[in-house]
Amino acid sequence: MRDTELYRHLLGLEPPWFVSNVELNVKDQRVDVWTEHKERVLWPCPICGKHLPLYDHTEERVWRHLDSCQFMTYLHARPPRVECPEHNVHQVKLPWAEERSRFTAMFERLAIDVLQESSVAGAMRILRVSWDEAWGIMVRAVRRGMAAKEDRVVEYLGVDEKSVARGHTYFTIVCDLELGTVEYVANDRKQTSLDGYFKGLTEEQLEGIEGIAMDMWDPYVGSVLEHVPDGREKIVFDRYHIMKHMNDAVDSVRKGEHKELLKDGDESLKRTKYLWLYAGENLPERHRERFEALKAQDLRTGRAWAIKENLRELWNSPTREWAVEHWMNWYSWARRSRLRPIEDKARMLAAHIDNILTYFTHCITNALTEAVNSTIQKLKKMAYGYRNRENFKTAIYFHCGGLQLYPTHTIPG
Repeated sequence: MRDTELYRHLLGLEPPWFVSNVELNVKDQRVDVWTEHKERVLWPCPICGKHLPLYDHTEERVWRHLDSCQFMTYLHARPPRVECPEHNVHQVKLPWAEERSRFTAMFERLAIDVLQESSVAGAMRILRVSWDEAWGIMVRAVRRGMAAKEDRVVEYLGVDEKSVARGHTYFTIVCDLELGTVEYVANDRKQTSLDGYFKGLTEEQLEGIEGIAMDMWDPYVGSVLEHVPDGREKIVFDRYHIMKHMNDAVDSVRKGEHKELLKDGDESLKRTKYLWLYAGENLPERHRERFEALKAQDLRTGRAWAIKENLRELWNSPTREWAVEHWMNWYSWARRSRLRPIEDKARMLAAHIDNILTYFTHCITNALTEAVNSTIQKLKKMAYGYRNRENFKTAIYFHCGGLQLYPTHTIPG
């Protein structure tokens, strides 16, 4: 098989395109492939599809293609242009690359796979491209995916904040709790941050929202109430965040008691912070003996932990009615605990109890959103942080958006 015919197959070229020449440069480890088209071909207008004769060619362009073994491979061509009576002069669509891309679609598909499995810096080394080139592929993939995304009703949403950098800099993240995908990312954690998501939805999509899991953050609550029909009944204050508040209260009790014990030379609570933050069943076996001994002591921290653990059982109630009874008993216990941090959290939860108990209507949590947050944290760590917020958003959509990222004509089937 001649080299021109070989590369026609490797490039997937069909008539009227053919490979006219192939040059191998061993010294530079490079293969250059020139492709041309047959004469007297009618080309479709890229806008209306009307078939028209050739108008002229643009200057020769070069696209990076998949490597031939270890040799970097470049495709050369002069793209045809047509003059449409309705849409003027335009370059025709090329079968091997998208408009304005410097890479063939097949190379971009490989690059997207590599970028999904590594950092941008790692992709640079593997693909032998510059940072700008690798990042450009990611940006185009996200734009392509966002443009192709179908409008649909997302029934269950998770809303959370994500720290972007030091200095109280946040993103607002909206997730589809059924698919586990990021639907929206906005700067800050203000009401306007979440407003932007709801304003982009149709009335049908807003009506179709069944439940929204979130933290007890007033700006988010205000946004839901303003935009979502019957929003008050659809808000579910997430148990993960509620238990985080209770863990904070337990730790406050521990800190105060630890200081008091140290005055008498008692180091019982030294280096025990994380023991009290575990759920009982999640405590590592290596710590169990020590923790049981601590619980056996008459410690305020032990009582705070027991109150915290009892609250966790609220979500295991078989019905809302049982949950209400559990809540009333727990609230009475917490208010009589004489543990100030616990009492304060109990009053806070009491003010939001209606939308804690909506869990028994919608049965949703932000667990998937927290998993997404872990992925986002990993992205930030791999990139050693993002100084540019928009770049960080692009990375989040690329890795967590559930988007169709590939050039469409490289998708099998």
